[in-house]
Amino acid sequence: MSINNIWLSSNSAAEKLKITERKLSYLRENGLLKPGIHWKSSPYGQRKPWNPEALYNTNLCKQIIKETFSKDKYDLYAA
Repeated sequence: MSINNIWLSSNSAAEKLKITERKLSYLRENGLLKPGIHWKSSPYGQRKPWNPEALYNTNLCKQIIKETFSKDKYDLYAA
């Protein structure tokens, strides 16, 4: 994958990560996905400049999602 293609729209990123756009937004809004690393504001024209469209680095997002929602981590709290 070339460096130009690492940033995907919410819709495309959610599809590639196999999660919903709502969950992706939740992860961003709650600080699990860091600005400038996992996501950035789209440089393209915005309809709502106070709420810019986010673009996601799916490779880095995948690592965070895997670490955050790993089955082993939740098994620790099951006892």
